[in-house]
Amino acid sequence: MDKVNILSRVDIIINGTGTRDEKLQAICQLLDSSVNVFDWTGFYLDDPDEEKMLYLGPYVGEATDHTRIPYGTGICGQAADTLDTFVVQDVAQADNYLACSIHVKSEIVVPIMKDGRFYGELDIDSHTKDAFTPEIRELCESVCNKVARLF
Repeated sequence: MDKVNILSRVDIIINGTGTRDEKLQAICQLLDSSVNVFDWTGFYLDDPDEEKMLYLGPYVGEATDHTRIPYGTGICGQAADTLDTFVVQDVAQADNYLACSIHVKSEIVVPIMKDGRFYGELDIDSHTKDAFTPEIRELCESVCNKVARLF
């Protein structure tokens, strides 16, 4: 994993042409292809029409039934509620985990904030237990800081 190269490519995507969702999709594809422990990479976005609700945005990976998640429900909803990054190294040990696939072993969720407002989050699942190192967390948080410019 080459963090500097990945972040440079994220900047290129953000500054390029295309809609916000096309750019988010390109970032999902970049992350998915650049980090070998990422098995599902996507964005959940704050629903402007329904209070305290996330909706599934662009993603790469298996289809999921979780297209809408209330704040406070599951790891994604908890991150939206608290505005904190959540790293779950073993989803089997998490009381509030929403199972998307029997293959998922760990998950990281990073809020996207701009000017103190929550816009969405980056959600990554891994089929590897203990997949998320401090370096991966730092990468994901840096990506979300950059992605915030799209909102």
